[in-house]
Amino acid sequence: MSRPFVAIPADIREFDATTWHSVQTQYVKAVVKVADVSTFLIPALETGNDTDAILDRVDGLLVSGSATNVHPSLYGAEARDSDGPFDPARDATALPLIRRALERGMPLLAICRGLQELNVALGGTLETEIQDMPGRWDHRRPEGVSREEAYGIRQGVRIAEGSCIARYLGAGEIQVNSLHRQAISASAPRLQVEAVAEDGTVEAVSVIDAKGFALGVQWHPEYWAETDTPSRKLFEAFGDAVRAYAAAKAIKS
Repeated sequence: MSRPFVAIPADIREFDATTWHSVQTQYVKAVVKVADVSTFLIPALETGNDTDAILDRVDGLLVSGSATNVHPSLYGAEARDSDGPFDPARDATALPLIRRALERGMPLLAICRGLQELNVALGGTLETEIQDMPGRWDHRRPEGVSREEAYGIRQGVRIAEGSCIARYLGAGEIQVNSLHRQAISASAPRLQVEAVAEDGTVEAVSVIDAKGFALGVQWHPEYWAETDTPSRKLFEAFGDAVRAYAAAKAIKS
């Protein structure tokens, strides 16, 4: 059997006065080299994507991080200029894919912005500029350092006993690389909080009624997936779930 495919929704980027559909290479490498599956990049379109036709052709969905934020109007808040930058085409692409993938029981891994999209897609809300809130840490990317230093593994998160993610990473504290200024405020009714930072920031969730693998993490396991054990285990578990889904689909057909 050929390797199954995972869909990754793209972002809109502007380079040299031209619009591009893009996905950071770390996500693609982690899917191909560590999850050991192939990938399709899905263009970010405000209209025109056929969600079901896309999902018919793949066996998993990875929703990546991004430099943009989910538009506040999608969770009932008023947008301020400081809440941006926004990417409405990414929102319009990723949220329907998330909902339909879950309905199908397709494996889903959501990372950083992807975690926030998962929460919004299922009816939750977000909070912005969390570093300005009493008792919260500054989770933003450090300035004036190299990219490798910025994405260094240095923050502890505590994984709940008996949680879905504990099956793969174990319960208790692990060290991660969590870089963000926006986070879950009210978690969606269908989401179970799986891990939190010491300041209470939600760092991982699972979908309570999911038919299969459906996890979201606020940190960036893609960056060190080949060398960091928890990051590698998460992508390996995702790959195993994708292959199992593909095998079950092949039997049905």
